[in-house]
Amino acid sequence: MTEVLRTPDGAPFVRTPDEAFINLPDFAFAPNYFDVDGLRMHYVDAGPRSGPIALLMHGMPTWSFLNRHIINALTQKGWRCIAADHIGFGRSDKVTDDSWYSLARHVEAHRRLIEHLDLRDITLFCQDWGGPIGLAQPVLAPERFSRLVIMNTWLHHAEYVYSDALRLWRSRWETEGLFASNIPERLSIGWFMMIPFGYMKPADLFAIVQTGAHPPLAPAHEAVRRGYDAPFSGLDRAAHAGLRRFPLSLPFANPEGGGADLQARCWKELLTWRQPIHFIWGGTDDIFTEEWGRNWASRYPQATFDLLPDAFHFLQETHGTQIADIFLTRLAEPVS
Repeated sequence: MTEVLRTPDGAPFVRTPDEAFINLPDFAFAPNYFDVDGLRMHYVDAGPRSGPIALLMHGMPTWSFLNRHIINALTQKGWRCIAADHIGFGRSDKVTDDSWYSLARHVEAHRRLIEHLDLRDITLFCQDWGGPIGLAQPVLAPERFSRLVIMNTWLHHAEYVYSDALRLWRSRWETEGLFASNIPERLSIGWFMMIPFGYMKPADLFAIVQTGAHPPLAPAHEAVRRGYDAPFSGLDRAAHAGLRRFPLSLPFANPEGGGADLQARCWKELLTWRQPIHFIWGGTDDIFTEEWGRNWASRYPQATFDLLPDAFHFLQETHGTQIADIFLTRLAEPVS
């Protein structure tokens, strides 16, 4: 049975055994840890310390493993890449109280990590919930950031229209929803992620839920599945609290938990951003659509927009090297 630990303030948490993270594909990064009020927050710090800095943010239900292809590509070009796991995800500690989690707590943890490492001249890469968490950072400390790379995400504001796909996603995490009632007892996160990556058919997911039978995967895909299952290896349902909390914190239904006011502030203040901003978008995403991405980019005269037409929501997994190549190409272009 996994030992339940407590922070000095009494928040219960568990820790994934280190053995779960051995020999993950393309993820040969030494772990680093930062203390956040008694919780261990994991982060990757790869590449030369003197290189330009990329700060990469993951969303839900992923971890820094999602950004490994971008990290590997950029570090080969001399970049220093920082990629932390939100509390509740990856190698970071997992508070087991659902109500502990909020957007504000995730934003604050990253703010403190940036200050601890004294990161400057940062290029931010963000996607999914990494958007609201990541884009809050240049609003809170604009002097530390020089460039933004935005991928399939959003910022809540009064005019934003939430897609039907996102509303359905949230409903499936309510108490009796498909995912809330089956993860992790019948369906692990790793197996779930095989659907958006195109490594498994939706019918296979329902078969797993109904029968417990897992379809065969190609060896490379099986290794990826293991990578997304690693953070919750040996842990029970309580360890998934942070994961469950993200969809239930969408601001249209949970303004406080989802940081609606902070997101709206970031939306407004970032409309005045005049430094480079690059949108790289997965074109088959029905959660954050191409139309939305182009609309957002159109608000910045200096913005670039690159579409990966066959990429879905988790484009870093399937197109990570291409994302790095697009970014480096844009970086080499003359400033208009």
